Order: sequence, then C-alpha cells, then structure tokens
Amino acid sequence: MLVFNHMPSPLPSHAAYLLAGGRSSRMGENKALLNFRGLTLLDRALATLSATCASVTIVGDPVIFANYGPVLPDIFPGCGPLAGIHAALTHSSAELNVMLAVDTPFVSVELLRFVLRKAGDTRTIVTVPQTARGLQPLCAVYRRAFASIAEEAIRSGRYKVDEAFADVPIHMIDERELAAAGFSEKYFFNVNTPEDRRTADSLG
Repeated sequence: MLVFNHMPSPLPSHAAYLLAGGRSSRMGENKALLNFRGLTLLDRALATLSATCASVTIVGDPVIFANYGPVLPDIFPGCGPLAGIHAALTHSSAELNVMLAVDTPFVSVELLRFVLRKAGDTRTIVTVPQTARGLQPLCAVYRRAFASIAEEAIRSGRYKVDEAFADVPIHMIDERELAAAGFSEKYFFNVNTPEDRRTADSLG
C-alpha cells in the first residue's frame, strides 16, 4: 500500500467512491488490476481515497473485487460511469462525495482535498476540475442531490456524465486555479490503453 507521511486523518464527514466498473476493452485486461510502479491501479486509488475520506467504497463487480472491502454494484448495469455515480450517491449518507476513476494513478490526496474544500465553499451540486482536455467528472465531488439527476439521464438514454451537468448548477475549478494550487494536467491522466500505460511510465 502507499504510505502518506504527515497527512491529517481522513475526513469523517465525507464519503469516497472508487469507480471500477468499466469493461477495460481498450486495455485488453482488467485495468483496475494492472500493476503500476509496484501497485495495482486499484490498490493505488484505494490508498489515496482512504487517506482522504474515512468511508471508501468500490463501485464495480462484487465478485471481482470481493477481497477489497465494501463493493457496490450498479443499479443500472452497462450504462457507464454515470451509473456508477448514481449507485454511489443512492448508497451514500454523506452530503459531499468524492468520485474517482480507478484508472487515474496520479491523483493525490492533496488534489482530492483541494476539490473537497472548493465543494464545501459552494452550494452547487457538482464541483469539477476543468483542464485543457475538458471537464474531469471522474475526479470530482458530488452532492447526493445529483442521484436523481443521474437517474433521469440514464432512464432517458443519456449516459455521458457531463451531459447530465446541463441540468444542475456546477462549480468548475479551471486550469489557472488548479495550476496556482500546484496541480498540473498530469494529475488527471487516464490509463485506458497499453499506450497510455507506457506514457504513464514516462511521466514523472
């Protein structure tokens, strides 16, 4: 497991959910179990989330992840990350909920706590970073009220997360604000393909 030195205790009033339900079709194997710098992407993300929030739950296949702690299946299987977010928020009793994709190995505790602080300063439903590549909805903080928005979108056949944002007020943390806080675009790098895996190895 990763070891975080001199970090404060996990935040007890917030919940974290690790979205690990993807099919990994472009990777050719389950990317959650892919080794990266001595740890699987799953273990790396769980360590980061566990140092951020006291409550951490995997959203994915309960059979595959049975040995990794609480696992929550999608209520609407096969509908992508939006279904994972919906299942998490339906399950959660916390007002602020961190959502993190399992394939983002450079996300740090500091970044997640930064986004949580921004979420706590606003009453908007979603607080989401925005980089040059666009919104980062799988490294964001959601209030429970988004559950009904997500369900309505899924039932109407709209499965893209950022399309559901059109129905709610969101707070975007833009590139300049992220950079000023010390967070570059590298933090949001996704490992979706073998080429991405090689690129990740080359990043500092």
